[in-house]
Amino acid sequence: MAGAVEIVDVASVPPIGRAEAVPVAATENDRFTTMLGALPGDAWDRPTDCIRWSVRDVVAHVLGAAEGFVSFRESGRQLRGAWAARPWGGMLAFVDALNEVQVRDRRDVPVDELVERFAAAAPRAARVRARLPRPLRAVPIPFPDPIGRRNLAYGADRVYTRDIWMHRIDVSRGAGIAPVLTPEHDGRIVADIVAEWATTHDEPFDLVLDGPAGGRFRRGTATPVRVDAVDAIRVLSGRGEAEGVLAHPFPL
Repeated sequence: MAGAVEIVDVASVPPIGRAEAVPVAATENDRFTTMLGALPGDAWDRPTDCIRWSVRDVVAHVLGAAEGFVSFRESGRQLRGAWAARPWGGMLAFVDALNEVQVRDRRDVPVDELVERFAAAAPRAARVRARLPRPLRAVPIPFPDPIGRRNLAYGADRVYTRDIWMHRIDVSRGAGIAPVLTPEHDGRIVADIVAEWATTHDEPFDLVLDGPAGGRFRRGTATPVRVDAVDAIRVLSGRGEAEGVLAHPFPL
């Protein structure tokens, strides 16, 4: 059939590794920075899909994470603040507390400074992640269920860039602007997420993901489910109503 989308066996999608992670991170950082510079002035205080966070808060978190990567002093300060503030609830509660420290400490930073600081910190953070020595990359760290324990390389190569990508979607939706999406970049991130999500459950599926970041991913035999690619990832991350096979969560 003309125009039919290629069906991809989800098990054949390779994970984003160290070499590929470098250009993917660079592109995502550039797109996030460009988007921030184009935000209308009244967009910064609008709500987002992240509960309790405005557009400004989301940007403050992303900036805080980047600045934590490039400064051991800043990273330690954030970690101590999160440890002191965290409720009892394991790793997820600690991560939430860390995010709140990043937001709180940058909430009063002027918008122009937030943009300038991210533009400066993001590429430096990406270089730090790319240059982590092998012993550090092998250090095991816990991630929220259903991901479980992985090594630091997984976080450095895949999770951190996914976080920026997902928050770029949060900011664009909150600000009411269309995100820049391409098959080569956003489609690769979506495919990487879907392929890993498929390892967290056994249900067969046939996902037809529409839009520039989309594709068709299948495991076993199932009735096709058609949804916008970005919306599918939002749902998996807990940012929308989950039904059917998409009810299997994947934290982002």
